Amino acid sequence: MVDRIRLGMVGGGNDAFIGGVHRIAARIDNRFELVAGALSATPERAQASGAALGLAADRTYDDFKQMAIREARLKNGIEAVSIVTPNHVHYAAAREFLKRGIHVICDKPLTSTLAEAKKLVKAAEASDALFVLTHNYTGFPMIRQAREMIANSELGDIRVVQAEYPQDWMTEEVQNKQADWRTDPARSGAGGSIGDIGVHAYNLACFVTGLELESLSADMQNFVAGRRVDDNAHVMLRWKGGARGMLWCSQVSPGNENGLKLRVYGTKGGIEFSQEDPNYLWYTPFGEPKRLITRGGAGSGAAAGRVSRIPAGHPEGYLEGFATIYNEAAEAIIAHRAGNPVPDGVIFPTVHDGLKGVEFIDACVRSSGRNAVWIDLP
Repeated sequence: MVDRIRLGMVGGGNDAFIGGVHRIAARIDNRFELVAGALSATPERAQASGAALGLAADRTYDDFKQMAIREARLKNGIEAVSIVTPNHVHYAAAREFLKRGIHVICDKPLTSTLAEAKKLVKAAEASDALFVLTHNYTGFPMIRQAREMIANSELGDIRVVQAEYPQDWMTEEVQNKQADWRTDPARSGAGGSIGDIGVHAYNLACFVTGLELESLSADMQNFVAGRRVDDNAHVMLRWKGGARGMLWCSQVSPGNENGLKLRVYGTKGGIEFSQEDPNYLWYTPFGEPKRLITRGGAGSGAAAGRVSRIPAGHPEGYLEGFATIYNEAAEAIIAHRAGNPVPDGVIFPTVHDGLKGVEFIDACVRSSGRNAVWIDLP
């Protein structure tokens, strides 16, 4: 049994939703042990959160820089850190750990601004440490199945890529911690729904198809009076190589809870995936009846099987998708311990994927601000 990876966490204290998700994901495959944290920007809350999680008092820090400095000096200091703060903290926190050789597992989006995203890429490239971005939906087995099918040309030449991610929880003004920072441009960045959930849909489209975006035209709205960031967006997409598509994200669409969907159509057939039914992938060869591929069932391939944990027919979803990213990170970190490269087949979103996401958000904001003018991507 390889020793569990010593993990720290920045953010994710009491009352923080995503921190709890990351901690569960890190434990599912028994690859990590949480041993340190700077869990809140408020010292009292940081200490209380550390105590509630059973962290030693001397491994519970009031700020992430103090944590990075001390943990890097400890004989058994952390090997990796999870950054689960609001977006505006990602760059500064990740930089502190990267320059001390501590692996970073960071929540999306990469940063709140494009300038910081570019600087973080340079910091990651200059560091010996790994950088993993938790676009958790890329960890779903049937998403890996779809990616494998497209890579094997089972859909032929890709023509149309449609992604959507509607929710309804911000249909009215919302007063809680989660909504507060997500609607504050100083903490979330200039993108609202496009940065919170639209970037997930965009990342998933890129991950599954392997396509690069050429240009986009975005029409974004903030329907709720007084809201300073978008809560709905329609984006027309032109992919390199000729494929076309559209992305819709919304947090003001009643009846939608977490409706992430992806549809891809090529010259030989099409696929459809819905995050709310993650164990299924619809596949339609052109001119033939629609087929349902199930996780672990007939037609499901090696890429999906590699990241499946339980027998077919048992639901496997959101938490397990997150856990797959952590498990892939663990494989890469353990290889790094031995001075080896990332093992073949291990896949996780990188800092460069994160940069593409922030470039997408930035382009959408600029396009919409100029009446949906077409913007070329770098």
